[in-house]
Amino acid sequence: MSLDSAEGHRSAPRHDPTATVQVIGRRWAIAAGHPLAAGAGAQMLAAGGNAIDAGVAAGFTLGVVHPDMVSVAGVAPILVHVGQTSETWQVSGVGPYPRKSTVGYFRERHGGQIAVGVARTVVPAAPDAWCTALARWGTMSFADALAPALDYASRGFPVSTFSAYQFAANEARFRQWPTSAHLLPGGRAPGVGTIIVQKELGETLQRMIDAEKHAGGNRAAGIRAARDEFYRGETARRIAEYHRAEGGPLALEDLADFSVEVEPAMRGRFGALEVAVCGFWCQGPVLLQMLNLVDGLDLVRLGHNSPAYLHRLIETVKLAFADRHAFYGDPKFVKIPAERLLSEAYAEARRRLVGERAWPDMYPAGETEPAAPRIAPAVAGGSDDMLDTSYVAVIDADGNGFSATPSDPHVDSPVIPGVGCVVSPRGSQGWLDATHPGVVAPGKRPRLTPAPAMVLDGGRVSLCFGTPGGDVQQQAMLQVFLNHVVFGLPLQAAVEAPRFASRSFPDSFWPHTHAPGKVELESRIDGQTCDALAAMGHRVSAWPAWEWRAGAVCGVKAGADGTRWAAADPRRGALAIGR
Repeated sequence: MSLDSAEGHRSAPRHDPTATVQVIGRRWAIAAGHPLAAGAGAQMLAAGGNAIDAGVAAGFTLGVVHPDMVSVAGVAPILVHVGQTSETWQVSGVGPYPRKSTVGYFRERHGGQIAVGVARTVVPAAPDAWCTALARWGTMSFADALAPALDYASRGFPVSTFSAYQFAANEARFRQWPTSAHLLPGGRAPGVGTIIVQKELGETLQRMIDAEKHAGGNRAAGIRAARDEFYRGETARRIAEYHRAEGGPLALEDLADFSVEVEPAMRGRFGALEVAVCGFWCQGPVLLQMLNLVDGLDLVRLGHNSPAYLHRLIETVKLAFADRHAFYGDPKFVKIPAERLLSEAYAEARRRLVGERAWPDMYPAGETEPAAPRIAPAVAGGSDDMLDTSYVAVIDADGNGFSATPSDPHVDSPVIPGVGCVVSPRGSQGWLDATHPGVVAPGKRPRLTPAPAMVLDGGRVSLCFGTPGGDVQQQAMLQVFLNHVVFGLPLQAAVEAPRFASRSFPDSFWPHTHAPGKVELESRIDGQTCDALAAMGHRVSAWPAWEWRAGAVCGVKAGADGTRWAAADPRRGALAIGR
């Protein structure tokens, strides 16, 4: 068995598999990537709010209590299902590059790198995304939904076990920004239970709440006023002034002119089920492509997590990610062959490329006939301590569903003084290759990795699910979905089952590392299976038994009898609550 070394990585807190219980609610359920965020959403539901109120409260709270993974001023792609109308919507929770962000800007001022720091800033989309969802589909005021986040920012919150691990593993990255010092009390990574107070962030949230209070008019007008304070008021001026002083690209007009888009969600099918995702501005359609590639196959005959089954899924990932690399990008700038990529005929032709041996790298994108194997030079890639994202899922008693994947950790860029958080450094997902669909351009959105999903059955939301994990997200979601839908594992067991992740494609984050043929597997997948995969040509690398880099899938399922089943991934200390 050929194993790439997994040494050099800190060991995350280990999960006790005997401690997990299935959460079932009679009326509603929520699952989120941080316990305090799940609690914030549950507080809204208990007070009579709906799934959107709860999701927004949890989302803002994640930006406060999970700064190792999320920023209030980061990204936040959202899916909303409205139970009353059976409509499913996507909110484009990623902002564009500023007007100054050109390929020339990065080549001339940053040595041809999408440099760490303010240079990689894009317009922050999360505040507008949360406010748009709350105003359009929620029932509560901005102040009510923000109450938990404001309290945790102003009065402090205790650091979780998983966050304490991440702060320790990334202490040097936090320390490089003097304005982020409040996240390192006493100049050191905070331990479990350490209280972190974010005074400036609390003041920013309070300014937004005050704007709502003084707006007058109806609920939607108040939420709009809170949103405008961030993008056109004092907060916007502080952000723009910091960028001006530090040579950053973001200007006041970039903020003032921005608004998220609301469109019907993209939908695909798997058997009798519909799967809803966000569009090609993120990697959401990858999940639809992968499901198309395995729909109709007798996966049960292959055997759950058998060598044959894992080989088929790994090759499926490589097929879909080859198309992601070649075609996905901001639809405002890139002509995407969406109809073809998502067609059954294309999937049927593509799946015939999979043979008994592993393809040595990505498959040729868009090809439906076998081609000569292409092996790109190996560039160091795979697991690292890269911080990423979180997630929240909610289904309420009225059949409303909420699925969102907020992100942007406080390590790639400095906290903005007087604002109290990082402004989205998601420009790191751009390219400087003019031939690539993700090439940087003013006003263009980088292709986003965060990508929530929903499952619909007969027009009703059946499952909201998603995960952090960068390029692992859609891979983990595919495996959990198949564990539950095809193999019949209960939702919590489907989340906890051991997983793999392929690295046989250029990584979404600069500098786009690439590890042809590499696949990482949690060590709960037995050695004989790993040996068999290696014999098929996969370059197998070992992960610990409960690896946080394998994602942290959370989900909420609506039972036919009105129950709500929630699952939270123990790999990162997520929490599910139901009532």
